[in-house]
Amino acid sequence: MRVWIAGAGHGQGAVLEERDARIPVADHGITVGDGVFETVRAQDGKPFALTRHLKRLARSAQGLGMDEPDLELIADGVAQAVAANPEMTDARVRITVTDGAGPLGSDRGQGEQTAIVALGPFPGIAPSTNVALAPWPRNEFGALAGLKTTSYADNVRALAYARQRGASEAVFRNIAGNLCEGTGSNVFVVLDGRLVTPPLSAGPLAGITRELVLEWFGGEEEDVPMERLPEITEAFLTSTGRDVQAILNIDDQKVSTEPGPVTRKAMAVFAERSAADIDP
Repeated sequence: MRVWIAGAGHGQGAVLEERDARIPVADHGITVGDGVFETVRAQDGKPFALTRHLKRLARSAQGLGMDEPDLELIADGVAQAVAANPEMTDARVRITVTDGAGPLGSDRGQGEQTAIVALGPFPGIAPSTNVALAPWPRNEFGALAGLKTTSYADNVRALAYARQRGASEAVFRNIAGNLCEGTGSNVFVVLDGRLVTPPLSAGPLAGITRELVLEWFGGEEEDVPMERLPEITEAFLTSTGRDVQAILNIDDQKVSTEPGPVTRKAMAVFAERSAADIDP
């Protein structure tokens, strides 16, 4: 794999073999997780919804108190990295921006940011999955709420918890006791005959796929108390890595035996619209 990297001694960006890409050991993204990232899908050399992802990258950086990343430079880096890996016709493109080299503590330095674009194969998406409820809540009032930062250790822990229980995703409640999000996904449920997803005030990330499902298919943003989960008749996850994926079981609660009618329609609409020649 060839990656693109800027800063960290690489100037305005260069494409390198993965083994040759280096960043300082004091990079703040490593020492304290002081960075932001995005994951984009690229098919046949075309990144999907890149503009939206880069705008969210900038929002996350602003929320973290970082300088605004050079989005034009990063977009060019994505193009270079994708072009340098032509064998990956369906690729997961990981964009990471850190605050660069800094002290071995929480204070920031004055150096330039580090920007990295790396690629990997995009895994196939199963039409349905099972999820587990994470035993730890999301703090919707925390400094990182709604930001896509490299401080992902709580997601790593929660996803491992879900895997141990035969699930592919962990779903969080928030401090208020309402449904929040997955470790790397948003959640939609059918409740009282309506398609509902937690509002951003509940603490979830403003997912790009979530955003597109609301635009293209519809749905309402509304708090979902956890005690109402037994009442839901359908549920699905949305993310770059999952598109629209039905939830069959939540822990021991069977939601359905197959994707329900609302979920199937959402899947079909998203597949059709995302495959169209549009400016996402």
